[in-house]
Amino acid sequence: NFVTSKIVKTAVRIKHKLEKELVLGNIDSSRDWGHSKDYVAAMHLILSHKKPDDYVVATGQTRTVRKLCEYVFSKLNLDLDKHLKTSEKFKRPEELPYLKGDSSKIREKLKWKPKYTFEDLIDEMIEFWEINYNSDNLKY
Repeated sequence: NFVTSKIVKTAVRIKHKLEKELVLGNIDSSRDWGHSKDYVAAMHLILSHKKPDDYVVATGQTRTVRKLCEYVFSKLNLDLDKHLKTSEKFKRPEELPYLKGDSSKIREKLKWKPKYTFEDLIDEMIEFWEINYNSDNLKY
């Protein structure tokens, strides 16, 4: 279960009284979150370029898992401190504490840059889960 999806889905479930808590491992690790639509656009540019090359596709911005939780719970008007728990069970033994991509090469050579912000990405995910939990056709 990807942590981003787990956080958003569980927070929406908490809002709808289907869950009581969100249990995570290391909430202080930093990640470079980006939107799949931006990454697909980057892949298209790479594949369309006349000369093959290697590129890093990333936003170049990091946020901690804690900041992600704060944003999601705030958007849903939920008290993060009341619902967030941590557990050693979910901590990865070889986890990298800080991941940030350097996409300067693709930005310079192919003029790519992300169109979606971190907030856009998370807002879309919240909207998806809200629609699913507000409908009579609950699938997840």
